[in-house]
Amino acid sequence: MEAKQAWEEMITPYAVTDKPGARNLVVRRGAVELRGISFKYDRDWVLHGLSLDIKPGERIGVIGLSGAGKTTLVHLLLRPFDVQAGGIFIDGRNIRNVQQESLRRNIAFVPQDPALFNRTLAENIGYARPDATQAQIERAAKQADIHGFIMSARDGYGTVVGNRGIKLSGGQRQRIAIARAILKDAPILILDEATSSLDSQTEATIQKSFHALMKGRATVVIAHRLSTLRKMDRIIVIEKGSIAEQGSHAGLLKKNGIYARLWKKQAGNKKIHG
Repeated sequence: MEAKQAWEEMITPYAVTDKPGARNLVVRRGAVELRGISFKYDRDWVLHGLSLDIKPGERIGVIGLSGAGKTTLVHLLLRPFDVQAGGIFIDGRNIRNVQQESLRRNIAFVPQDPALFNRTLAENIGYARPDATQAQIERAAKQADIHGFIMSARDGYGTVVGNRGIKLSGGQRQRIAIARAILKDAPILILDEATSSLDSQTEATIQKSFHALMKGRATVVIAHRLSTLRKMDRIIVIEKGSIAEQGSHAGLLKKNGIYARLWKKQAGNKKIHG
């Protein structure tokens, strides 16, 4: 695998650089804290003084209308940009002061539209963990419900997927990205519409693997399908860059606010039981 090609095709260059003397981040607990963060791309503020504590092992769901700031919130954990006010802390350490490579090594991120590079299926999964064995790659693929497809492909795990995974469907690309996250086994997990390209049956199968993966690690999940978030420990509703509501699925339904309206709309205005 050519590291240069993988780098160019897998990520977009970040706009920030390490501070002189930035130290390696070692995550022991996995506590994440956003302290009064504000962020804007140009003139328009996307987040406004938002504060959020995520306890070690806590599973957080994030919802909001398009443009509310939810994707920006989770992307800032990876530090493509620095916040203009406030700070983001992992185990009490401001991520501005740590080596970026070590920050991202501790976060498994599954985006809505994962990028693949023109290498084999095994290499695309193994990118998350260069020292992984074939057995470990296959185990992650099975948990992501992609092993069967891979074995049916002409060259199995040696099948080349084409530039940016053009030979695969959207759902297959997403399952490869999910397998990467499972293989990486990082202490912090971020899922940004990670099952949006999957049918309901496949999503239900993978959800079981996700819940096992979430156990013991701080998890942030963005999902348009609210049914995906029912079992989260806490659901955060973002509106105009701030937290408008938060609570459990059942608790938010009882409040009969933004979340309850969205839930009933998705359910076709049927009576909802929490």
